[in-house]
Amino acid sequence: MRFLPVSLAALIAASGAAWAQESLQKLQNFQTTGTPLEIPTVPQTGKNADNLRKIAEKIKVPDGFKVELFAIVPDARHMAVGRNVGTVFVGTRKTKAYAVTDRDKDGAADEVKEFAPSVSFKVPNGMCYSNDGFLFVVEHNRVLVFPAAEFFYESPDVAIGVVAEELIPASEESFNHGARVCAIGPDNKLYISLGQPHNVPPKDKLALYKEHGIGGIIRMDRDGKNREVYVDGVRNSVGIAFSPQGQLWFTDNQVDGMGDDIPPGELNRVTKQGQNFGFPWYGGGKVRTVEYKGEEPPADAVAPEHEMAAHAADLGLTFYTGTSLPSKYRGGIFSAQHGSWNRTKPVGARIMFTPMKEDGTSGKPEVFADGWLDETTGQYLGRPVDVKAYLDGSLLVSDDLAGAIWRISPTN
Repeated sequence: MRFLPVSLAALIAASGAAWAQESLQKLQNFQTTGTPLEIPTVPQTGKNADNLRKIAEKIKVPDGFKVELFAIVPDARHMAVGRNVGTVFVGTRKTKAYAVTDRDKDGAADEVKEFAPSVSFKVPNGMCYSNDGFLFVVEHNRVLVFPAAEFFYESPDVAIGVVAEELIPASEESFNHGARVCAIGPDNKLYISLGQPHNVPPKDKLALYKEHGIGGIIRMDRDGKNREVYVDGVRNSVGIAFSPQGQLWFTDNQVDGMGDDIPPGELNRVTKQGQNFGFPWYGGGKVRTVEYKGEEPPADAVAPEHEMAAHAADLGLTFYTGTSLPSKYRGGIFSAQHGSWNRTKPVGARIMFTPMKEDGTSGKPEVFADGWLDETTGQYLGRPVDVKAYLDGSLLVSDDLAGAIWRISPTN
């Protein structure tokens, strides 16, 4: 794995491949890129902030909780929380990533600025943080690592490593289902979900997809070596996390165009490597896809741990291991439903809670926070993407429609 500050996105875009390669060779020596030291920041006050606080007032949570605006972050997607300073690193589906800092520890961000503006990002959606302080960023087709991210983020030039430069063959790159997510497992390996680009893939793609883990979850060493397919039969997971018992859980977005109420979304549990979760033979739960209805599904296809509301778009999830919330929530799963786009009556745009049992199984999911969807008009006030516990034990919820991170905390 090589570490290098990377040149300006604008310069790379304007230059030829030869120049870019020469520039990268120089930057391997930790030379500065010449990026201005004044990093672009996002204003946290003004009319936009006032309007977002009005939205926060409309979010419904259980008695004993409150919802506040934590930060204004454009296009906020998946998050990773630093271990020391508590910097929140935020990905997007565009070309920027952000670093959010609550310097005075009052429960609201004092500074939101572009993270590593000297790096040319492409869909830096996936963020995960290791216990020893390494930030991994999974782009559309590349994996980057930032050692000592909480130390270097104050500068436009950062220490960076390229873990993998091709997650999928270039021929399979697509604007659809290209937002990756990642997690560090108890084995200290890097796990990455690879959504496949089709609503339902054609049969002639299945062998290629199985080989590369497209429509599955892959894992590799943190330096990119020893890559392997961990599980397959997954359509498009945009949320993976490990339980306190060490098992991988993931959400899965299911087939569109089959009707308002089918197929269900999924919350899945992996109990061993090599499991197949049924797609594309099943469109969600036990609902068969039209395209593969005449095909024999795998006999060992794993059914979801829980069927979720159809088309609610279950995305990021986290296991709550903090102590600030009531005991009911400790060890349980908080997950985000982004909200439907093709349902006659919209559903979702809420945070779900799934209690966990001591044996590693789970209880019935329930709504924890909602109100981002106006039930009268069908209009979204926000669309939750990810949930993470902050260092103080509160919950942070990213929202790519409102361009915000919400903070949910106990009232006392």
